[in-house]
Amino acid sequence: MHAGTTLSESESKTLLVDYGLPIAPEAVVDSATEAADAADRLGYPVVAKLEGAAIAHKTERGLVRLNLPDRASVETAATELLAAATPDDGDVGVLVAPMIRGNRELIVGLLRDVQFGATVMLGVGGILAEAVADVVFRPAPIDAVTAEEMIDGLATQKLLGEFRGEAAVDRQALVDLLVGLGRLSVDRPDVASVDVNPLIVTADGAPVAVDALVEIGQHDAGHLPMRPRPSDDAFRALFEPKGVLVTGASTHPGKFGFVSLHNLLASGYEGAVFGTNLQGENVLGIDTVADIEALPDGEIDLVFVCTPAKANPDILRACAAKGIGAAFLTSAGYGEAGEEGRAAERDLVALADELGILLAGPNGQGVVSTPAKLCAQIVAPYPPAGRIGVASQSGNFVSSFLNLSRSSGVGISRAVSAGNAAAVSVADYLDFYADDPETAVGLAYVEGITDGAGLMRRLGDAAARKPLVLLKGGATAGGAKAAASHTGALAADDKVFDGACRAYGVTRAPSVEEAFEAAATFATQPLPTGSNVVVLTTAGGWGVVTADAITRDHDLNLLELPDDLKAAIDEHLPARWSRNNPVDCAGGETRDTIPTVMRLIAEHPSVDAVVYIGLGIQSNQARLMREGRFYPDHGLERIVEYHERQDRRFAEAAAELSDATGKPILCATELAVADPDNPGPAAVRDTGRLAYPSGDRAVAALGHLVRYAQHRARRTA
Repeated sequence: MHAGTTLSESESKTLLVDYGLPIAPEAVVDSATEAADAADRLGYPVVAKLEGAAIAHKTERGLVRLNLPDRASVETAATELLAAATPDDGDVGVLVAPMIRGNRELIVGLLRDVQFGATVMLGVGGILAEAVADVVFRPAPIDAVTAEEMIDGLATQKLLGEFRGEAAVDRQALVDLLVGLGRLSVDRPDVASVDVNPLIVTADGAPVAVDALVEIGQHDAGHLPMRPRPSDDAFRALFEPKGVLVTGASTHPGKFGFVSLHNLLASGYEGAVFGTNLQGENVLGIDTVADIEALPDGEIDLVFVCTPAKANPDILRACAAKGIGAAFLTSAGYGEAGEEGRAAERDLVALADELGILLAGPNGQGVVSTPAKLCAQIVAPYPPAGRIGVASQSGNFVSSFLNLSRSSGVGISRAVSAGNAAAVSVADYLDFYADDPETAVGLAYVEGITDGAGLMRRLGDAAARKPLVLLKGGATAGGAKAAASHTGALAADDKVFDGACRAYGVTRAPSVEEAFEAAATFATQPLPTGSNVVVLTTAGGWGVVTADAITRDHDLNLLELPDDLKAAIDEHLPARWSRNNPVDCAGGETRDTIPTVMRLIAEHPSVDAVVYIGLGIQSNQARLMREGRFYPDHGLERIVEYHERQDRRFAEAAAELSDATGKPILCATELAVADPDNPGPAAVRDTGRLAYPSGDRAVAALGHLVRYAQHRARRTA
């Protein structure tokens, strides 16, 4: 077993048996006669393969003979296989094993990803493994709970149950194997990858490995340790400063030094504000000074730097002398500008460390803290106050999240553009948010990951304390070092990152909108205690589409309505109502129907969450009446007011019932986007909650909520 080599199939199986690999009896022989003798002992039919440490993919080379029924066929096959060996194959033999049959094939593996380290894989196997690519990954080592999650994470769940007359898969055997591979990653750091494909599921449900490949090789020894995060006091200087200094304040409205000072003052910041300007000009009512030394001691916590990079070392030294504890640098020309810039960035970080200053940026857009009415940034907007803490490697995504906050009404607590993150990383900000009483959920954008394992440990620690929603740009750099195996090929995309997020309880969203809506849901809805969902709708089609979305989410359950709940609803809806889930009111609503039926559903012990579809439909008609030429005659004024009052009432009832029951109740209507002033979605915003633009998007957010709640429940059980 030398570095950079693979073990033969028999050697691989011998190693893996001690780690839970289920195999059938087999033999490796040197001649056709010995192969036939082995087949006689094992029983027919058998399989014969050419065996050797240098032979990785036998099937592709035609080195496998299946379903050999008798001694003569085995002798013939063995003779042909031995004759097919090439000098490059080295020492070879013939492996003879029973012919294992089954309608289902799985693949399990172990790889050492460049970014995320040792990782266990499970998927649908066989020759179509890479084409189907139904695989799940988790960082190794893993426990039995995580192994169960992996099994549940496969999309093709029907293959795991009773299938074509065969028994359900022996889940315990799969769990033992997955846990064993994780243990192997610790015991044998020289194992670069393991590829077990196919793992055939027999008629009685037992998995049996009919091929295995272990690759021995060197792997990345790891990354430099991550910097310790700044102290809470340092973060308070950044997010809740008693005074702010803007360096490079300018009278020109197109320059950063003007825009940042303007935004700081316009947002209503109530602390002391200072500025530097070489001419000592008055900028927006602030009398600036030419030299930081002229400023008072001890009255400033945060400096917002809008000066060129070459001036910044002297600025930091002068700020430290004034007791300033945090600096946000908008200055460019650092790590993004080549080796010279990277050297300047390293020097700046070392200087900030020496001075005891938290260094945010450089090349960042700014920092927002609504509890302090702080908008120290070079871009708009300033969001409403709320409970979402944002941190992003891209300033543009900070703007995106703040814009969505303004449009939805679900507010922000803190937001920061990490820029080059030279000294303070996105993970540092999220770790602070996890202990911040003003923040209920972290929301982040990351890219360019260099130490995935270290990052995920940090994020997982934060997510264990508060929900954390992540949007990631780009695939994992480098991928897995497992070129000789199917496992490595299947890990070429960022499913490894998905698995790490699931393992650590981090919510990953695929788009900006879904990321924000997931964070807004965590910030404003209670965590569910289960996965049973009921849809309440005023129109059948909306309910059907929403129910379809719930059914597609493997972690949600479209609850079959209990008989007592159906009987209770019967008393308030006409006989034509759907009598199942979705609960379609079928146009039978009276003044109190929606709040009453919603209460009956939400209070039922079998229900964990409710999605309400159709809010605002009455007010939509009211709008047409109000804008028509017949208003306010013909009694229209009264009916318009009634419709609008009802929709406001329905929105308020959803929030009140959610608070009273501790269950999420999500209101969805396209009017949240099409007509945000409609009293229905407007009233949802007034309650501090999110009005979802569609049932699908409400279900996506609810799925994230349920998965996080399940993760926490499993980890605390």
